[in-house]
Amino acid sequence: MISGRVWKFGDDINTDLILPGPVVHQPIAVQLRNVFAANRPGWVDAARPGDVLVGGRNFGMGSARPAPRVLRELKLGLLLAEQINSLFLRSCVNFGFLALDCPGVTAAFEEGDTAELDLDAWTVRNARTGAVLHPARVPAKFLAMMREGGIYPMLEAEGLIAPPASRAYVSASS
Repeated sequence: MISGRVWKFGDDINTDLILPGPVVHQPIAVQLRNVFAANRPGWVDAARPGDVLVGGRNFGMGSARPAPRVLRELKLGLLLAEQINSLFLRSCVNFGFLALDCPGVTAAFEEGDTAELDLDAWTVRNARTGAVLHPARVPAKFLAMMREGGIYPMLEAEGLIAPPASRAYVSASS
């Protein structure tokens, strides 16, 4: 069971709002301070590990920037949206951030409610109202990657790449 306090966002939340362009190449600490700074100033100070994002249609539209990485680094519990942009969803898989399409989620939750995700029953429940929704299923491998940290830990576990400390990078001048 994954449970967390809900933060609601609307339709067409783009990756520029999640991770603003001017900070994409800054240190991770700077990136984290700027999550949702343009549309929810101060949000990052109020968000807590385990919190749940609830979004509308086309959540994560825009560029392929690594916005799901900062959401994972904030230790948010998951994203539930009416419909997640397909490129953003794939980035969530790659970066290990749990994100699920969940029709009806914006009507079922108010900001501050507690969302409870039961992946065994494949349900989302509003703890305050008792409303139960059924998120769209994702392929088992995608779900495993989102829950286990993303593509790199999966490739390391399968012995396909070395852990970060042992990877040797050769510069172009070598």
